[in-house]
Amino acid sequence: MEDLSNYRKSYEKSELLETNIPEDPINLFNRWFHEVEDFGGVDEVNAMTVSTFGLDGFPKSRVVLLKQFTYEGFIFYTNYNSEKGRAIANNPNVCLSFFWSSLERQVIIKGIAEKISENLSDGYFESRPTGSKLGAIVSNQSEIIASRSVLEESLKQLEHDFEGKEIPRPSYWGGYLIRPVAVEFWQGRPNRLHDRIRYELQDDYFWKIDRLAP
Repeated sequence: MEDLSNYRKSYEKSELLETNIPEDPINLFNRWFHEVEDFGGVDEVNAMTVSTFGLDGFPKSRVVLLKQFTYEGFIFYTNYNSEKGRAIANNPNVCLSFFWSSLERQVIIKGIAEKISENLSDGYFESRPTGSKLGAIVSNQSEIIASRSVLEESLKQLEHDFEGKEIPRPSYWGGYLIRPVAVEFWQGRPNRLHDRIRYELQDDYFWKIDRLAP
């Protein structure tokens, strides 16, 4: 057994106080996102963990890339027939989480997933590099395949078939909007007395703000 009990760190880079936060969590997320981006030290600031309830009854988490956030919520793209897509179709309640170690911050978002409009998915798909477009078509995401060579040969065939042609978005690929119902901001502090501020959406669409014990 490997003992990790001596892995310790003192968190001292910032603070999160009620006197310096907006009424809406999207505004605070926007501030934190760009502060982390400007500070550096994170390869992909938009990398986030998406957790769903699988059809087998187990929760599952995986890292995907956030592609847009607005006052409505958070958008990412995937294969609708993938394991996560099938899980969302069965239960749209999901959790997103960001961990930005460079500034000792976490954001945890509980929300409800819904497909975005086809024209928005079309627009994003059109902006992708050719290789990414073909990759979305060639991969039956989450399905068992015989070998990697199967993918590579299929990709070569698609490259030939679509040479000089427009590549349409497949109907089984597109975006999800996660509408937040609760957003928790976690800022590391000394002595493990971390700052935790939670926003919860109320029936009147205003946000209730609470401080949680660390």
